[in-house]
Amino acid sequence: MGVPDEGVTERDPLAEGRARRVEHMAGRNGPYGTDRDIRGDFRAEIREFLATRRAKVTPAQAGLPAYGGERRRVTGLRREEVALLAGISSEYYTRLERGDATGVSESVIEGIAQALQLDEAERIHLLDLLRGAGTTRPPRRRPAQQRVRPAVQRVLDSMTGAPAFILSGCGDILAANTLGRALFSPVYADPVRPPNNARFVFLNPRATEFFREWDKVANDTVAMLRAEAGRDLYDRRLTELIGELSTRSEDFRRRWAAHNVRIHTTGVKLLHHPVVGDLDLPFETFPRGHRPQPVPPHLHRRARVTLAGRPESAGQLGRDPRRRVGRVDRDTRLTAGTPRTALGT
Repeated sequence: MGVPDEGVTERDPLAEGRARRVEHMAGRNGPYGTDRDIRGDFRAEIREFLATRRAKVTPAQAGLPAYGGERRRVTGLRREEVALLAGISSEYYTRLERGDATGVSESVIEGIAQALQLDEAERIHLLDLLRGAGTTRPPRRRPAQQRVRPAVQRVLDSMTGAPAFILSGCGDILAANTLGRALFSPVYADPVRPPNNARFVFLNPRATEFFREWDKVANDTVAMLRAEAGRDLYDRRLTELIGELSTRSEDFRRRWAAHNVRIHTTGVKLLHHPVVGDLDLPFETFPRGHRPQPVPPHLHRRARVTLAGRPESAGQLGRDPRRRVGRVDRDTRLTAGTPRTALGT
């Protein structure tokens, strides 16, 4: 089966200048308690996400003949082809891609996910956007100024054999043990508190030396921020960070426009530490666990605990990290922020 070329509108979803400017995210919050209808923001995110996913799948990859030959102006799937693969009408899919997500059934979502060959992270992101499209008002809340509880810090400090730290959804290092602070001493060198991994990756010239696979780290960082934004477009801390990065970093803007999302829970960090040298550190990331009591939606899946393995080459960090790496401001381990983790809870 296929889709005829006649009468088809072929518009490249990634055409130059079509994507909204990322700075628009930074202006979403405005005064807290605003009564404006926010569904348009989510509709725009749905439109751009589905368009970019559609552009990544060729007819050959989807098992369809490439109608149009040389006259075909898009390398990815057309809307009509996605609708065919998903088992829905082209009119319905077109409305959905334009952000009209009212009453979308699970079977339709699953059909679209299969047609666009979405991975787990992309499926979750699409569901987050569809859920947000049903919200008419932004949440009435101010950013919480909380601290990592001393008990949580003591748990981290008890881990003496490997670097461990807690990251917020936007990449703030909320707490770390001694090895964690020593390992990420270049990030802690930034006077801004709490230290932020994304800001270091894109705004600190030393990041390209510290991360031996900087391109991969940059892609992963933006993909995780994009996924976080899908969960809460109106997190003020997140939108301010995105606004800063988009204003100051072309590398960030280019990656942000791709709408890639990713779940990054395990792997190997390839670092070049200014004191120890090259480090290959296997790591595991544990998302914030479930709590027995109800949790506000903005606290779900936000903070994560990361443990890095300790190969023999990293042993020097543990000998006397304060002397070898330099003094780390230990007061930052209880910095103001919004810890959204469940260590010890």
